Order: sequence, then C-alpha cells, then structure tokens
Amino acid sequence: MKITPDWFDRDPRVIAPDLLGKVLRHKVGGHWLCARIIEIEAYLLEEKGSHASLGWTPKRNALFMPPGTIYMYYARGGDSFNLSCRGEGNAVLIKSGILWPWPVPDPAMLQHMQQLNPVNGRLRPPETLCSGQTLFCQALDLKVPEWDQRTFQPGRLELLDMSEPPPEVLQTTRLGISPGRDEHLPFRFIDAGFLRHCTKNPLTQRSNPPPVRRYAIEG
Repeated sequence: MKITPDWFDRDPRVIAPDLLGKVLRHKVGGHWLCARIIEIEAYLLEEKGSHASLGWTPKRNALFMPPGTIYMYYARGGDSFNLSCRGEGNAVLIKSGILWPWPVPDPAMLQHMQQLNPVNGRLRPPETLCSGQTLFCQALDLKVPEWDQRTFQPGRLELLDMSEPPPEVLQTTRLGISPGRDEHLPFRFIDAGFLRHCTKNPLTQRSNPPPVRRYAIEG
C-alpha cells in the first residue's frame, strides 16, 4: 500500500516508530531503488535539538509546510531526508535503512545503488549502503534541489507499507545533538532486527552509553 502525505498528520513521536519497516523507493534510470527504513528520529518545534527551533528561514520552509512535505538539507556534505508532521516545525528524519528486498536484493538495483554510493573508489558492501542518513540518500539518489519542499510522486518517489513492522523496537536518544540542546530526549527509534546495520548501535557504545528501552510491537 502506498502511503500518502495525510498519513503524516500525526505526532512525529508516533510516526517515527510506525515508519520502521516501511519501504522508500525512488525510480532512477528506469530502476526502482528501494530501502526498508530501520532507524529514524523525531523532532519537535519546541525542543532545542530541532532545526525548526531556530526559526523559519527559506531553507527550513518545508518544516512549516503541510504534513508529508519532504524537507532535505545538507549534513556533513551529504543530503538528508526528512518529512514534516502534524504541527508546524515537527518532523521525522530517516537515519538509515537496508536494501529491500533483503537479504536478496534485485541484482540490477544493487549494482545501481553501489555505483551511486562507493567507498574509497570501491563498491560499498550491500549491508552498509544505507547505514547513515547521508548514505541512505546517496544510495537512493535523493538530492536536495530535486526533492526539498516536494511530496511523494506516484511512479517516481513512493513510500510503501509492506505490512512488515519490526517485532521489536529500541528507543533511545538521538545522535549528534549538542549538549544543552535537549540531547536527553529519547526520540530515536531502531528496528531491533537490523540493529547492527544502524548508524550507531546503542547497545555497544562503551563511552557514555545512552539509556535504551526495548519494546515489542503489538499485533
């Protein structure tokens, strides 16, 4: 089932874990490039960790547009993919994914995504192609100029509900939040089945390990 923008007319803290297991696909050169979402973060206007808390600017306009609007920006020289949610300034950030279908992705899709996202001039291993917010966008060829302030387009960019929610979710603090900017908020959600493929495994952090809550998905 294709997810439409109105699906995002909810609190981002509810949407974020609901997005785990969903598949984002982008058609490039006649090929669908597909990734299952395995890690995501929620952001609110009123907390200091969000871009929106810094106020409206033309570059942040998507955060103040209707739910389901794509907000893209550059992080560490790469593209990042967010979606606006209910309430001005609220959003979710896709942190990482895994190729879909997994563990046996389409060979043509895999080749295309590896060409888009090499590492040191070599092909990146399939399991790490989308392990990070900028790697996710690079592997799916999602670019700020093309998709910022846009919405999903049937036949070109689609979000799919494959009815495959993770059996267990890890909830913890977000990554890269500066001290004093609400870094303690547990707004990061990870599919426990793909924990070793996420940006950073909170269960193996030796220095200042974050609090982690594990819970099962009902139904």
